[in-house]
Amino acid sequence: MSGEPALFVGGGGEGYGLPQEVLLRLANRHGLIAGATGTGKTVTMQILAEGFSAAGVPVFMADVKGDVAGMALAGSPADRRHEAFLERAAQIGYTDYAYRAFPVVFWDIWGERGHPIRATVAEMGPLLLSRMLELSEAQEGVMNVAFRAADDEGLALLDLRDLQAMIAFVGENARALSLRYGNVAPASVGAIQRRLLVLETQGADRFLGEPALALSDLMATDAEGRGRINLFAAERLMTSPRLYATFLLWLLSELFEDLPEVGDPPKPRLVFFFDEAHLLFRDAPRALVEKVEQVARLIRSKGVGVYFVTQNPEDVPEAVLNQLGNRVQHALRVFTPNDARALRAAADTYRPNPRFATDAAIRDLGTGEAVTSFLEGKGNPGMVERTLVRPPATRLGPLTDAERAACLAASPLAGRYDRTLDRDSAGEALARRARAAAGEAAAAPAEGEGEGFARARRYRPDGPARDGAAPPRPAARRGDSIAEAFAKSFARQIGTRSGAAVARGIFGTLFRGR
Repeated sequence: MSGEPALFVGGGGEGYGLPQEVLLRLANRHGLIAGATGTGKTVTMQILAEGFSAAGVPVFMADVKGDVAGMALAGSPADRRHEAFLERAAQIGYTDYAYRAFPVVFWDIWGERGHPIRATVAEMGPLLLSRMLELSEAQEGVMNVAFRAADDEGLALLDLRDLQAMIAFVGENARALSLRYGNVAPASVGAIQRRLLVLETQGADRFLGEPALALSDLMATDAEGRGRINLFAAERLMTSPRLYATFLLWLLSELFEDLPEVGDPPKPRLVFFFDEAHLLFRDAPRALVEKVEQVARLIRSKGVGVYFVTQNPEDVPEAVLNQLGNRVQHALRVFTPNDARALRAAADTYRPNPRFATDAAIRDLGTGEAVTSFLEGKGNPGMVERTLVRPPATRLGPLTDAERAACLAASPLAGRYDRTLDRDSAGEALARRARAAAGEAAAAPAEGEGEGFARARRYRPDGPARDGAAPPRPAARRGDSIAEAFAKSFARQIGTRSGAAVARGIFGTLFRGR
């Protein structure tokens, strides 16, 4: 044992190595928990979360199967695994093993199994939204134009309706915007609108909006000084894996951008567990992978440790894998030549131990066993050891609906995020401008048939003017804003029956009030 503050992970017994621990001052150097399904990754994640919480470090963790919610309650001697837990504790010298609960706060995008968790469209940004919507490069370019135009016009993008209205605005003003920002193809605008409709159907309108999550609510401790364990209910979200991965990456990005530099603190300010990490990198564009690499490299100086949880280390790009200093490798099963190659590659990432072959150890591990390597005092990787992971102090398994409801009612955040906030933003502003343009155009005939109406009678809508001249079209002044041009476009369009129909369609769907 090191003698400095650390988390006990597991230890020996006959044929096993020394007790294994994560040094708290090096816990922000990130980590990896890997292994095949059913080999004990969830328990390892759970006991690490318990250890961090006990040390006063808040934790954020996605609960992808609902089976880590039991951390809100203490384990029980009635558990069928009770005797096995006691035997394991005795075997590894875990003398102060006892059941206890930890302060857990539940979160859920839909607000059904936890407090609602939201982000504004502006906070997500065009890159992550494009990833969420699976946009092509050209479509991502249009998304960037929409954000830039919103900034230039002073339009706040807060919720999904704002984004839908802004994309419609871009489509209506494609020619003017193309001259200013680059090509805006109508086909790309239509594709984005369809993807936004699908996203709305999936319930993303509950996530994109206000009140947005305050990061301070994730980084709190309870009255006893224990770090809160924030559990994000992801069972339902896993049916939309891109939404799941994009949400967690957004949260990491927010932490990276908002938290101040703290260097190497004596313990992390927050530890973030990214379960099913392969979903983040699967088919990800290079720009997104580079962003993850940047966050992994730099966020440790903000006092945040990130622990990726996945089946195979190969699921994580090498540039990110190089940043993960604390590692727990559960068993990898070998059925094919590719499996054998992956096993050798996983073993080669560890500092060898002369007492055993690492690849053979990984292949032969049982449930609840692992090979581990944690950073030593000077930050260098420790020698790989075979380890028996300690048993959890909290319940191993899900909560009943009644137990979860009781935890939510007693939560320190009860009621804070329950009501949706609908501020005046882009959707409302664009609707007002369009209505004003429509009112101006409707009022024009009441002022008398002036020169414009006289000219209108001299031209046929389907052919040239009788005197051979082309009908004049009012041009936007150089000083006009895009929004003013948009309003003038509406005013011109509703002068005809077809224009009036277009205006009704846009007002009745894209700009309809909530």
